[in-house]
Amino acid sequence: MNGGAGGQVISLVLRTGGVIMSDTPRKPRREPGTTRPRAHSPQALPHEKPAGRTDRLPPYKLLLHNDDVNDMAYVVQTILELTPLSREEATQRMLEAHNNGVALLLVTHKERAELYAEQFASKGLTVTIEPA
Repeated sequence: MNGGAGGQVISLVLRTGGVIMSDTPRKPRREPGTTRPRAHSPQALPHEKPAGRTDRLPPYKLLLHNDDVNDMAYVVQTILELTPLSREEATQRMLEAHNNGVALLLVTHKERAELYAEQFASKGLTVTIEPA
């Protein structure tokens, strides 16, 4: 080989222990635990939502209705399986529906309330939703 540019690369590889190094400058590394500076300040972006919870979805009630078909223990077990309610809360809701005809299970956004209603229906229980 001649001593041209290819010879420089080979000698560089030999001097660095087999690692080809680039002569292009690299960006300095940030210290660990620091964050990249923001390109825009929050005030400069008009499409961003203001601070606070203005983006909340409208709440919906999930209502459990009494029926004369399902066993009370089955209703409690189904509530436990499908919702985040505790055993005591599930039992209270079941008794309220049994005694009053209807009980408020929980309040959530419409899409989740619809999902709950479908899940309860698949288990043979009557649940409706309505705006809170």
